[in-house]
This record gives sequence, C-alpha cells and structure tokens, in this order.
Amino acid sequence: MKRHFLAFIALVLFAVPALAADIKNLDLGKHAEVWFAEDHTVPIVAVAAAMPAGSAYDPGDKPGLASFAASLIDEGAGSMDSKAFHEALADRAIQFRAGVERDYLVVSVVTLTENLPEAMRLLQTALTRPRFDPEAVSRVRTQILQSLAQAESQPPNVARRAFARTFFNGHPYGHPSEGDAASIQAITLEDLKGFAKSHWVRGGIEISVAGDITAAAATKLIADTFKPVPETTPPPLPPIGKLGQPGVHVSDMPVPQPTVIFGLPGIMRQDPDFIAGYVANYIVGGGGFSSRLTDEVRVKRGLTYGIETSLTAFNRASIMQGSVATRADAVRQTIAVVRDTMAKFAAGGATQAELDDAKTFLTGSFPLAFASNAGIASQLNTFQRQGLDIGYVARRNGLIQAVTLDDIKRVAKKLYDPARLTVVVAGTPAEGRSAPEQPKVPVRPTPPLAGSSGTSANSAATGSGTTAPVPPPGVRPAVKPVVKQPVPPAKPATPGP
Repeated sequence: MKRHFLAFIALVLFAVPALAADIKNLDLGKHAEVWFAEDHTVPIVAVAAAMPAGSAYDPGDKPGLASFAASLIDEGAGSMDSKAFHEALADRAIQFRAGVERDYLVVSVVTLTENLPEAMRLLQTALTRPRFDPEAVSRVRTQILQSLAQAESQPPNVARRAFARTFFNGHPYGHPSEGDAASIQAITLEDLKGFAKSHWVRGGIEISVAGDITAAAATKLIADTFKPVPETTPPPLPPIGKLGQPGVHVSDMPVPQPTVIFGLPGIMRQDPDFIAGYVANYIVGGGGFSSRLTDEVRVKRGLTYGIETSLTAFNRASIMQGSVATRADAVRQTIAVVRDTMAKFAAGGATQAELDDAKTFLTGSFPLAFASNAGIASQLNTFQRQGLDIGYVARRNGLIQAVTLDDIKRVAKKLYDPARLTVVVAGTPAEGRSAPEQPKVPVRPTPPLAGSSGTSANSAATGSGTTAPVPPPGVRPAVKPVVKQPVPPAKPATPGP
C-alpha cells in the first residue's frame, strides 16, 4: 500500500513540470489573454473566464448588484427561459458555474468533449443575451433577501461584513459583496441589464482552457464564443487609501460564541516579498495544526477549535486576515494571545524546522491543484487574475524553496505588527476567566447530519460558502428547483499562490 501511495505522489509531482512546459498562450488579440493546457487523458474540457465584474464595481448606493446579476446568469438567455436553460445544461451534464470576487466575475464550464460546442454556445448566449425575466428576477431577489435575513443572526457573517467595512474605510472593497436588504430591494431590472452590458465584456478578460482539445481547435472555439461579447473595458477601480482601523470594534450580539476577525495590511502580489509573506503566513496561521496560532490558542489554552489566517491580494490592496470563534468570556484573552504571537514572530521570525515544514507542504501540495482538467483551468485562471506570467507555474516551487530565514524575519517584521491590527468581534465579550494551566483540546463540535450544510470559520472570513456535490460530466443530474443564494466569491484552486 505504501509503495502504491509513493508511486502516486511521484507521478503527480512529475506531472506539474510536464504541464508547465505544455502551457501555451493562445493569440486572440489585445483584448483577451488565453492560457491553454492540452491533455487527452480523459474526454473532458474545462474553461474558466474572468471578467472585471466583481463586487467592487457595484454602484455605491446599490451594493450586491454584481452578485445579483451573476445569480441570474443561468436563469434564461436568448430564446430559453430559466427552465429551458437549466434543461439544456442537464441534458448534456454540463457544469456551469459563476462566482463573484471583489475584482472579477469568474464563470466556469466543465463538459465532455463531445458537448463542448453546445456548452460554449450556452456560455456565449448567457453573456451576450441574458433575459433577466421578471419572474426569475423576483424569485432570485426573494431568495437573496431570505439568505441575508438568515445571515443577520450568524456571527461569522456579521463579523465578515463588519470587518470589510471597517478595514477598507469607504473603498468599494469594503461594501457587502452580497448587498443588504435595502440595496437588493432597490436594484431594478434596468440596473441588472446595464451592469451586464457594461461589465460582462472582453476588455480585461482572462480565459483558461484545459483538457481534450487541440490548440488550433481551442483557439477557434474561444474566438467564436467571445467574438459577440463587447470589447469595452470598465473604468478602473479607485486607488486604495488608508487600510485598517487599529483596535477592537465590537458588533454586539447575544450569542455564546462570538466570531473574531482580525487583519493587517498585506503584501501586494507583484511585490518580490509576496512569496516570503505567503510562507510566513503558513507558519503563523495558515498551516492548520502546524501553525503557531493553533498551537498557542487551541493546543496550549483550549480557547477555540480552530484559528487560521490567509494572505490575499486583490488588484488594489492586499490583506493578511484571520478568524477565530471562541467563548464570550474568552474573547479578550484570545485577542491578547493573537497579538502576542504576532509580536513574537515579528521579533524573532521562524525556526529552521518551521521553514522546512512550510516548504515541504506548500511545494508538495501544489501538484494536487492540477489533478483534473477543471483544477488545471481554475488554477491557471487564478494566476492570470493575479497578473502573473505564463512561466510562473514552472517557477513557483523554486521561488518557495529559495525563501530563507532572513527573508521570513524581514517580512515578519514588516507584516506582523500587532499595533496595527484591526479586530472585529461579532458577539458580546464577557468578563474572562484565566487560562487553564494544562493544555486542553476543545471538544469537537457535533458534525452536521447527512445532507445538511454549514459554514466554517474560514469560509465565513473569506466570504465563501458551501456547495452541493456535482455529478461528473457524462452523468445527468436530476433537475430540481434552483434555490439561489448571494453568489459567494470564487475561490482559487487549492493550494493557492
């Protein structure tokens, strides 16, 4: 068994350099960048397309417009109403998804090779002739409002929204990507049509294709699909001003377990120190049970079941953000431990063992993102959205291996300054108790019943949500009523940068 496992790992590790050598840039003119990876192992093709239509492009008085429009992208187009469009997808087992980030709308299609022309026809129709039928708009609006009402009682959602508003200080990155009840009620049919016309465009589009298709066929198919899409480019987002409001900001809620979200200005993706910052984040809070925060907050003190951090770069800003849930009477102590852990890391950096472990995981897990055509297209599109060049896939692990202890110490001192930490608490902190003298591991929460869903601390902090299982291409799913939630931000393919 061990021999088979090692053989599998070796196969995956060797696959990435081979893939990197085979990634091509298809020439579709100045308005579109297309990365292509050819693989005929299975008869499946995946396409990902990102357009500058993220939530940051919402009008200031109507947050949630981008997400609302994305929720309607598969609710009818051209001559097909909502039912006909969903049946056209289901008849050929075409996976069609759309997700809104701060900067981009990301649309993905996964299908059997034989159904690719029809899948791309449906994508073209959805982008160029969306219907926005009154019945669909009314139904989706009601579902979004119901979801927003439910979220008002959930500390992770309250904390996430309050943190973004507090940290970004009036910039469009700070308004709620899913909107609020007043804005969703105020969005009109003309607002939806106008946003699609001005932002579902070719200007600034990033496209990736992976799977069972040749470069010549992919070039023609992508060119034909996106030719009717307008060539216009939305105006750029405004520059970022001040980031963060250091201190603790409390949104009172009568709950036994508040959620705490904390953050610091991060490192931009094009900064040479980003990779060192990415490795440092793994050591501090991104490495699960390997991280310092987990050791200090969970293992040593039993204050939480889980704590984690991430380093996320948008087009206009970057943020180091973390989240933790704890007892009401442990909130102040938890925040103090987070600050103390950051201060010690800023002063002393990492140990050699911590750096070695981080490199092993971050380089060893990277090939897993390329285990399927859908994963390849998603990961390549993530790199495109980050403004990286096509050779980055081949260089990525080498850049991580080149990080030194001096690099980590330099970045840690710059990044992890607890005096600059913005902290938002959703819940009402109570008077705290002293920490247990002996390490104490919290009781694992009762897992949800089969078929139910929940939101983790990480998904709450990043704005992501749960998704239902999707059958593989070639297996027709059962057609059932579609219940729309506010479209969550599209998550990059694991493991990230």
